[in-house]
Amino acid sequence: MTTIIATPISQIKLAPGSAMTIAGLTWKIYEALLQELGDDRSTRIAYDRGVLEIRMPGEPHEIINRLLAKIITMLAMELGMEANDFGSVTLNRQELDRGIEPDSCFYIQNAAKGQGMAGVVSENLPPDLALEVDIASSSASKMMIYQAMGVPEVWLYRRNALKIQLLQDGQYGDVTHSRAFPMVSVEQLNQWIEMRKAETDLTVLRDVQQICREHFR
Repeated sequence: MTTIIATPISQIKLAPGSAMTIAGLTWKIYEALLQELGDDRSTRIAYDRGVLEIRMPGEPHEIINRLLAKIITMLAMELGMEANDFGSVTLNRQELDRGIEPDSCFYIQNAAKGQGMAGVVSENLPPDLALEVDIASSSASKMMIYQAMGVPEVWLYRRNALKIQLLQDGQYGDVTHSRAFPMVSVEQLNQWIEMRKAETDLTVLRDVQQICREHFR
């Protein structure tokens, strides 16, 4: 099946908080569309065996995404751990016929392999932790991509609550505590998200710092 897109994909404008899907693509077409889209953009993509989703994060989406990314960095700093933030880097696996741009992703247990400016992504090493905020589009198809790539932990925000999903025996399941940060519970993470509704990022981060120093060391 050949897919014809009348309008250049780079000229398609999505409203914040919306998404579009294009089916019937080959890997070669997907790579060409990625090239056309370029790196200087706000959209994020997911490709799963011929189906491409392009989504435009809205303001609530990015508030939660960036807050969680900052919390991860603060936890690593306070707990004396290493971490590399790869943001929404494109993770492509041609042999799986899948690709995705997480809302954010981190190398923590494998931080040393992501040091410097050389790419750990090109070695097909999955991130240790990915963030997925399910507001603009459903997370179901993206979780299948993460599963195929072997991403061990996903923090999934949907329906106004965060869940920690761990890959166990090839399937994701809800757990109460993080693999990357075993002392951190999903309950605590949701408390920090709730705090952000009335406070600033820095207020939340100060609380992260205080709790780490009082309870996690």
